[in-house]
Amino acid sequence: MRDLYWLTDGQMERLRPFFPNSHGKPRVDDRRVLSGIIFVNRNGLRWRDAPREYGPHKTLYNRWKRWSAMGIFIRMMEGLAAGKAEPQTIMIDATYLKAHRTASSLRVKRGFRPPDRAHQRGHEYEVACGRRPERTSARLLHDSGPDQ
Repeated sequence: MRDLYWLTDGQMERLRPFFPNSHGKPRVDDRRVLSGIIFVNRNGLRWRDAPREYGPHKTLYNRWKRWSAMGIFIRMMEGLAAGKAEPQTIMIDATYLKAHRTASSLRVKRGFRPPDRAHQRGHEYEVACGRRPERTSARLLHDSGPDQ
């Protein structure tokens, strides 16, 4: 996976007005870090799986987290979109997006317990194979008398 992504000089010049001012200690190379952030997001990698050429993965994550909270990336996108003379349609293919299994944000209500599907399926399998006799409730036995 050495097809690394690097921003060009022209791209960096277009993005430079959106960078926040550096206070105190100078930042590490913006091109390297921003290229690494784009590479990780584009390939759906974990931060720790970023190639070493982009620098420490912690630096990539910290810059992404800090600039996201400050709205830097949103300003970049809005600024770049406003700079275009002709309107364009931007589409995201759903096959490209990845979601973590906890991203569904389904909350379990208190007192609610979902049915144990694995146990139910196991019972159905055993009944179908003849390993366990099928259980019928007392109510069904009572309602299905000889006169009905």
